[in-house]
Amino acid sequence: MPSAIPKPFETPGIIPERSKYSLSGEELHFFMAETGIDDPDKLKEHMFAVQREAFKVHAYPCISRFCFTKHVFRQLSLSKLPGYDKFLELGRSRKDPIYLDTGCFFGVDVRKAIADGYPMESVVATDLAPEFWQLGHKLFNTSQETFPVPFLAGDAFDMGFLQIVEPFYTAPTTPAPDITSLTSLNPLRGHVSAVSICAVFHLFGTEEAQVRLARAIASLLSPKPGSMIIGYQASRPDEDAGATIEKTPGGGEMQMFYFSPKSWTELWDGVIFKRGTVKVATKLVSQVLESDGESFEFWFMEWGVTRL
Repeated sequence: MPSAIPKPFETPGIIPERSKYSLSGEELHFFMAETGIDDPDKLKEHMFAVQREAFKVHAYPCISRFCFTKHVFRQLSLSKLPGYDKFLELGRSRKDPIYLDTGCFFGVDVRKAIADGYPMESVVATDLAPEFWQLGHKLFNTSQETFPVPFLAGDAFDMGFLQIVEPFYTAPTTPAPDITSLTSLNPLRGHVSAVSICAVFHLFGTEEAQVRLARAIASLLSPKPGSMIIGYQASRPDEDAGATIEKTPGGGEMQMFYFSPKSWTELWDGVIFKRGTVKVATKLVSQVLESDGESFEFWFMEWGVTRL
């Protein structure tokens, strides 16, 4: 069974990069409002302190580069995805619209969604490392009492925590659970209106592991039309997709597997779900980045899967 620990990104040779910190406009306003720190310089130092602590938990390059404050290409990642408005509409229009943020990290996307109107009482967050969720409280100067979103620490590849079953095409026979009493994700099967999973799939370096994770998440989604899974991940154009070995920022190597928009669409519409029962939207975005003094083109895919 694949491990949920994202081995490709165990890169202890990298160090936190203060120069990558950059907040302005919408994201600066959001972090000032949510942390209660209205002095930009004090906010910056606060961010640096949390970054250092997070780096001790795991030396992810995204922590080094402050990607927890923004999408590599866009600020406040979830809120800038093409399906975000429809996601918020689910929260406004549907009764008990359970929303699960998978791989929630510090909980930035959850907090932004709630600030934009998604009902807090319907939100659940999960991550492998509970330390990151606790650092989220430290980042935003909250506690579980003042920000009572249920958090579940668990391994997405542990069947006791997230078991794979076939997606639901009719309403589940079990009632929706009380999300405040959850000890695993399994009682949510067939009851989740929206799932977000940002910058997670590419952490697992094989096609097998990514497909397994997709199947597990699909089993949680409600069969009601409009229910959605939304996210983004590292990707490649069709001709460059597949398995590869890449250099890490720390000078090592990592195994990666990249889906392209075409192969990602074919996976969800026809393999994960019965063909024609979902609509898949993808958008490939590129940017020139720099590492170790060299420039390279990096690709991310924004995507959404919606039940029809």
